[in-house]
Amino acid sequence: MDIKRVKIVTFAPIEDADKIRQAIGDVGAGVIGEYRYCSFSSAGQGRFTPSSNANPHIGQPNQPEVVEEERIEVVCDRSDARLVVAALKKAHPYEEVALDIYPLLDEDQL
Repeated sequence: MDIKRVKIVTFAPIEDADKIRQAIGDVGAGVIGEYRYCSFSSAGQGRFTPSSNANPHIGQPNQPEVVEEERIEVVCDRSDARLVVAALKKAHPYEEVALDIYPLLDEDQL
């Protein structure tokens, strides 16, 4: 089965979400038919504890942290996915960027 599209999901502080959406949209993420910069976001809480070797954007090493974050979801062509991930990581403030990449089926593949 040939996968042509993927969904990329990341989690970011709410104040950085627009910058990330703009950066990934600028390189082709979020195209659905005749629409551009399409995305979906939902709010939630991210939890983590940076190690003593970490350089956290938020919080302190060895201290548990809870951050209000947005889950940002976009689709893109698989051929553009590496470029989208690179733009996402460049725009993202975190030292370690959490992201998920899901293969998508076209309707004719069902």
